[in-house]
Amino acid sequence: MKVKKAVKRHCPHCKKHTEHKVSLAKKKGRNAAHPLSRGSKKRVRQRGQRRGAGNLGKYSKPTKPKMSGKKLSKKTDFRYTCKQCSKTFVQAKGIRAKKIELV
Repeated sequence: MKVKKAVKRHCPHCKKHTEHKVSLAKKKGRNAAHPLSRGSKKRVRQRGQRRGAGNLGKYSKPTKPKMSGKKLSKKTDFRYTCKQCSKTFVQAKGIRAKKIELV
């Protein structure tokens, strides 16, 4: 996927359409972005829980096998920097792409 290095878009700070410089940021994983969210590795380790729902015999074990394997593409994480006020804004929603090239 090819993306232009500079795009004209609305700047919420200047409140008008200005030229923005496009840069690509590294997407953080769930455990890095939200280290204390419910079920995150760090929080689960703190509470000393591993898996299961107590001593309920066969009901405490997971039945369905989990989906294994990695996704082949990452979602884009563009940062737009206004050339006038030099404030940076993050894109609202990323799209999946294997390779991103700034042209």
